[in-house]
Amino acid sequence: MILFLAGTSDARALAIQLQNQGYPLVATVVTESAAESLRAHHIPYQVGRLTVDDMMGLIQKQNMTCVIDASHPYAEEASKTAIAAAKACEITYIRYERPKEQFLSPLITEAESYEEAAKLAQSHKGTIMLTTGSKTLEIFTKYLRRDEIRLVCRMLPNIGNLEKCHQLGIKQKDIVAIQGPFSESLNKALCEHYDVTLLITKESGKVGAVDEKVTAALQLGIPVLLIKRPAIEYENLCTSFEEVTQLLGRLYSWQT
Repeated sequence: MILFLAGTSDARALAIQLQNQGYPLVATVVTESAAESLRAHHIPYQVGRLTVDDMMGLIQKQNMTCVIDASHPYAEEASKTAIAAAKACEITYIRYERPKEQFLSPLITEAESYEEAAKLAQSHKGTIMLTTGSKTLEIFTKYLRRDEIRLVCRMLPNIGNLEKCHQLGIKQKDIVAIQGPFSESLNKALCEHYDVTLLITKESGKVGAVDEKVTAALQLGIPVLLIKRPAIEYENLCTSFEEVTQLLGRLYSWQT
């Protein structure tokens, strides 16, 4: 049995592929909406964030022999939890992470963290479009709610996000509540509509549509602050479905 952290749409596609190949698994997701595709393919799943103890209990209860961590590239805590649980239970840990996109432009500045990006942007004057989601929104409002800056926040259209924006003092007119991925043309239209002069985003890979965001900004001559992925030393890092299935093939061949 495999414990599978299904944090993204491509991760869930991988879970479906592995089930079709005969690998028994239990998936974990954070929200019910993320579980829809798993439910449609009759993949057992659990909803909610897990602590290390929670994950260890699930591993032991289901007699699992492997953890596949396919959480979001920026879900640092989820990965650390999975690594710790796998190590404590002495089972194999495999990391699937979508490949990184490479950008070369003098308009792009890389930041090591959300806070570094916020600090770099605080001297900016004009309209900043923030496309990093709601989880770290308070970091950016701390530094960027200034008279010289209009902070436009693009995020998923759920009640929790809107309530968080209200609590942090973000005006309704500065909220773009919409679910992606978005085309390059839509990204350009949004940047033009809000007269964006700086884009802040994450290097979330092609599946996360970062290339459409960055390309649109660069074509309009808009500088980009690109937040790098967390620096985690992953064991058994895979960047393709094929690499994952090859590792599993060796693992279960050895066990049998």
